[in-house]
Amino acid sequence: MSKFLTLNIKDLLKGVIVASLTAILGGLYAIIQTGAFPTIADRKAMGMAALWAWLAYLLKNLFTNQEGDLLTK
Repeated sequence: MSKFLTLNIKDLLKGVIVASLTAILGGLYAIIQTGAFPTIADRKAMGMAALWAWLAYLLKNLFTNQEGDLLTK
């Protein structure tokens, strides 16, 4: 983990993994619910959800110290 108010390459890569899994699970959910592959609009929504998940992960890591304590230096 990176220090409080810093990010490192591991944080970015783990964020990409979280974002990718969010998009994949969103796609699988859409397929299960409708029985068809997601439309372009659905894929755009999944991509936006993945982007927000990535940003949320990075913000969480930015405000977490090396011991995993949130908002603690």
